[in-house]
Amino acid sequence: MTLSLPFGPEPGADGPEEVWSVAELNKAAKSMVDAGFVPMWVRGEVTGFRAYQSGHWYFDLKDETAKVRCTMWKSAAQRCPERPVDGAEVFVLGKPSIWEEKGEFSFGVQKLLLTNRVGQQQQELERVKAALARDGLFDAARKRTLPAFPATIAVVTSPDGAALRDIVRVARQRWPAVRLLLVPTRVQGAEAGPELVRALQLVNELDCDCCIVGRGGGSKEDLAVFNDELVCRALAKVRVPTIAAVGHETDVSLADFVADVRAATPSMAAQLALPDRAEVSGTAASLAERLSGGLSRHTRVVGERLARTGDRLESAMFEVLTAHRHALERLGAQLDALSPLRVLERGYAIPVATDGALLRGRAAFTPGRRFDLRLADGVVRARVEEGS
Repeated sequence: MTLSLPFGPEPGADGPEEVWSVAELNKAAKSMVDAGFVPMWVRGEVTGFRAYQSGHWYFDLKDETAKVRCTMWKSAAQRCPERPVDGAEVFVLGKPSIWEEKGEFSFGVQKLLLTNRVGQQQQELERVKAALARDGLFDAARKRTLPAFPATIAVVTSPDGAALRDIVRVARQRWPAVRLLLVPTRVQGAEAGPELVRALQLVNELDCDCCIVGRGGGSKEDLAVFNDELVCRALAKVRVPTIAAVGHETDVSLADFVADVRAATPSMAAQLALPDRAEVSGTAASLAERLSGGLSRHTRVVGERLARTGDRLESAMFEVLTAHRHALERLGAQLDALSPLRVLERGYAIPVATDGALLRGRAAFTPGRRFDLRLADGVVRARVEEGS
């Protein structure tokens, strides 16, 4: 079978006699690099230092414009009197090489000497840190509390980064009602600083309750913009509470200290900013149950009190009515004793004129006058026959 190439001459046609595999290419490149260099001294600033349990050291060596990956095997690391830290300036003796399996260029360090100086980038970081601390941007007293139920959150990050996807995913799970406003910006590179400053200034013009600023993981150089002094000062001027979520849990930037809250990751930032609807629902159900139980107990107590009050009221009313009845009976007896009818029962009679007037004297009994004689058991019609 003939292999057809999309460009250049085919094998055996005025060109190469064969097509190389990737492994062959990397092996040839490694051979050329190994043979083309002798051990040399290189000066630079250590960054991304990692010491593994195997005893091997891995770090990057950088200057103002370039960076190279370095490997220091256990045998060489054990001879180093002091372990370097990020930001330290060092001299390293070694040879360049290529890792065949991955085709990666690296510098194999045989000896490392500390210069006891801090690299330029570390010096700038310390200067910015001191300036921000002097102006009180790290003070705990200026930290604000996040809102319990934010309606709108501004997210300052790259629209193409994993950080935005993580924040959206967590927001949909925890509190779907929230509105996320993306303020797009670069988060690494030479233009990232000015763009981040403008994005943070734009947040102050938005109607939002809090702000998340950050990005996903990366090297210290990738995260360097969040140590920029202008970016940190713009973050401090955001009018709403802020959450910094820069890199992974082990990554720490000056923006983390300036923000009101630091989150280990963008996902954690969304968790800190938003309530969990499941927890809120459970809390609401528990409160409703407690309220219902409290009302039931209160209603039962009030009912018992009303019943006791009704019993006391009924008893008091009965006593008052009884006393009044006795008083009325005494008054009735007294009135009955004074009644003229009682006099009539003793044998007396009362003369009454036909118009109902009492005939009180002898002069009222003129001859021929008719009148009624009222007795105890009725009335007798009478007439005066003659006067005396």
